[in-house]
Amino acid sequence: MFDLHGFSGLLAEGAWMTVRLTIIATVAGICIGLSIALMKLSSSSVMRFFAEVYTTILRGVPILLVILLFYFGAIAGVNAIARLLGYTAFIDVSAFAAGCIALSLAFGAYSAEVFRGALQSIPVGQIEAARAIGLPRGKTFFKITLPQVWRLALPGLGNIFLVIMKETALVSVVGLNELMRNTQFAVDNTKKPFTFFLAAAFIYLMLTILAMIATSLLEAKANRGFTAQRSDQ
Repeated sequence: MFDLHGFSGLLAEGAWMTVRLTIIATVAGICIGLSIALMKLSSSSVMRFFAEVYTTILRGVPILLVILLFYFGAIAGVNAIARLLGYTAFIDVSAFAAGCIALSLAFGAYSAEVFRGALQSIPVGQIEAARAIGLPRGKTFFKITLPQVWRLALPGLGNIFLVIMKETALVSVVGLNELMRNTQFAVDNTKKPFTFFLAAAFIYLMLTILAMIATSLLEAKANRGFTAQRSDQ
């Protein structure tokens, strides 16, 4: 590995922090997005209203602002609760935790629309057939609906993953030592901005290529049975 004036290890640490942040935000965001999509398709007007408000706000507000609101809002909220309980010392909130929450909520808002479209693409006759043979609602969802939703939503989720991975750079504003913050630290100490920003760009590009390969493999696996069925027809 290139030495990069002794800062290669620092950039590697920043890249690992970026990967961790992206993976956690993706897993949590997928769960949130699927839940919001189900709420949007619910028969309850209250749930539909809540889901619509959620996606409108999170998609309409810049992710940077969401990160700042959660970071400083969490600090204010935690310390206010602590004072009510008689604890007067200042309590700080982890920048990593605030970044994970903000990015997860953003991922959930964008993926909700992907999941909603996937859910609406499943033929109603399949659900009716499952109910006709007495399959419970939960088993119908996990055995029939969810595998097809996953297959249909994967391309869109892959695109959101790539966007969120690059948006992790915004968490540096609250002090998280991810790739861009560590890169800036190296630039400040060496006065070689082109070298280190080029190195950061290369790392982001490699992470993007790996993510695209992983997405392609997941899509191939998810479409394996469907492709075979279509070829038989």
